[in-house]
Amino acid sequence: MTDFSVYFFSSNDRNGFSDRYRFILDVARYLDDKGFAAIWTPERHFQEFGGSFPNPSVLSAALATVTKNLHLRAGSVVLPHHHPVRVAEEWALVDQLSGGRTGICLATGWHKGDFVFHPDRYDSRREYTFGHIETLRALWRGEQAQFPGPDGQTLTVSTYPRPIQPELPLWLVHTSNPQTWVQAGRSGLNVLTLLDSWERLEDNIKAYRSARAQAGLDPRSGIVTVGLHTFVGEDEAQVKEIVHEPVRNYLSAFVAQKRNDAAVEGGSSSMSDAEHRALVDVAAEDFYQRRSLLGTPDKCGRVVERLAGIGVSEIACLVDFGVPFGTVLGMLPKLNELRQQFAAPSGPRQSTAGATSAPAGTAGGDMSWYYART
Repeated sequence: MTDFSVYFFSSNDRNGFSDRYRFILDVARYLDDKGFAAIWTPERHFQEFGGSFPNPSVLSAALATVTKNLHLRAGSVVLPHHHPVRVAEEWALVDQLSGGRTGICLATGWHKGDFVFHPDRYDSRREYTFGHIETLRALWRGEQAQFPGPDGQTLTVSTYPRPIQPELPLWLVHTSNPQTWVQAGRSGLNVLTLLDSWERLEDNIKAYRSARAQAGLDPRSGIVTVGLHTFVGEDEAQVKEIVHEPVRNYLSAFVAQKRNDAAVEGGSSSMSDAEHRALVDVAAEDFYQRRSLLGTPDKCGRVVERLAGIGVSEIACLVDFGVPFGTVLGMLPKLNELRQQFAAPSGPRQSTAGATSAPAGTAGGDMSWYYART
């Protein structure tokens, strides 16, 4: 079986913030009613791209009030922006409100301009993230942890409220770096990634499951979630017409952000406007043909089958990349039909907490930066 979830990220909010939040609530109600696995909301700051999502715990608390079965996941929490105590407290509250349906994907952060919260953590963001995973897990389990306090004191704290789930389901968002996959496997983390290369993805999944086995964990139980741009329709030409400009605009926003990152780093982007447009054109066509669930049910079904064949557990369908909200809502029944083709027989859904054990360049152009999150 292959689980289906929906992943929000948003390229802009020209439709208005209120409309977007209503749209997310409407999508969540539909997913909950039809038996989708989860809904993912990210953490993004200070830019139009993804600017609707400064705090996934707040949005997940709202989603908890309109859903009964859908898992509510942060995709992601940028841990270097936060104290682990606050993460444990906020998400335990969401766990209580939802009846035990939370999960968190951890990220190290990557955009230098986001680190106004803790500028000193930018260079050590990876070490900070991996260094606090066990602390976060311990706090979730109700154990005490020690932290520096005023006047050089060391304070011992426990967090409240206590969550419902005994273990916190944890993912790590990362890229094609094999060592990161190995580290995730050894640490008992699930994985959330994007499809940058079929070959690298297959190799990294093998390395991940091998690392889990070497750490004494069930190699099969680690969840590998792959995010894909998604729009399913019966007519191929109509789907392509609907998604062509939104996909180009979405990718163009990423390229523009990359150029802005270069300025933040103190350099300058060597990419001209013409190169920008050419890269976006290549990436958009590649996305449509090979790295998405954009197209007919048959075309998308072949992608799902191939992903399942290399060990992917779940597909996170990215649906808010610029297609009008009403059009996306009208597409959901087709997406649900696709999901049903790969669903397990009816029965209680297995908790993702148990699955974690210890809770758990596009062709023709260099797009490796697009995936550089960890």
